[in-house]
Amino acid sequence: MPADFGGELRSINDAARSTSALPSTITSLTRDLRNLGVQPGMNALVHSSLSALGYVVGSAHAVVEAMLAAFGDSGTIMMPTFSGDLSDPGKWENPPVPELWWPVLREHMPAFDPLRTGTREMGRINELFRHYPNVRRGYHPQVSFAAIGPNTDVLLDHHDLASHLGELSPLARLYDLDGWILMCGTGHANNTSLHLSEHRSTPASARRKVESAPIFRNGERQWVTYETLDTDDDDFAEIGAAFAASTGLEKVGPLGSGKGRLIPMRALVDFGAAWMDAHRH
Repeated sequence: MPADFGGELRSINDAARSTSALPSTITSLTRDLRNLGVQPGMNALVHSSLSALGYVVGSAHAVVEAMLAAFGDSGTIMMPTFSGDLSDPGKWENPPVPELWWPVLREHMPAFDPLRTGTREMGRINELFRHYPNVRRGYHPQVSFAAIGPNTDVLLDHHDLASHLGELSPLARLYDLDGWILMCGTGHANNTSLHLSEHRSTPASARRKVESAPIFRNGERQWVTYETLDTDDDDFAEIGAAFAASTGLEKVGPLGSGKGRLIPMRALVDFGAAWMDAHRH
């Protein structure tokens, strides 16, 4: 028996003991998404936590298939496929590395490649999604997105290196399309769209930082340095709760054994920018 199969069996037994509900399937998750309000033709940024959905027959594979079924061929699904480890080792903290290593890491760290560079702390669903047939991943060494659907090129093209999650990013293009945010088992603390609010908020947009990463430019590997917004997500959960309470625009419903949230992106981003103007200093 493979070593990891024993862990899978334990997960099944734990789920069976903790609930009388049946495990989730592609069919049941598709139904949950449609009941939540997902419709064919929507453009959406998806955040997900596989573990928060309970036991799913087929794991991340089934979740992605359910999303594809719910959004249909006319819909466009986008997910963050960030690779924050492609950065200056002098700034690494979890864990830090010896200063003696820094020049070696900067010289030999492989340049960002949309096909080969792995995601970091994005979860199993996002990592699987970027490998799916017809999914395209954008070209940003640290904050790339992957998408599938008719508006993929609109969302991913022209992602500016320094803009990160700002006006020249896929987030702003999804805002232009009057898109949606679908949260599958996650909360607002992980809501990437609120970074666009930061770019549009006067207090937040004043903070700057210097980033570095290896990229391919004209076919050659280069170590590039650029200035961008110094983001801060510490109050995102508070902003999300305030948005839900004051607007009533966040729809919440069951998704597997967890919760799904469907949110109009424009309303949230506008609310977030105004909230930051009022509360951040």
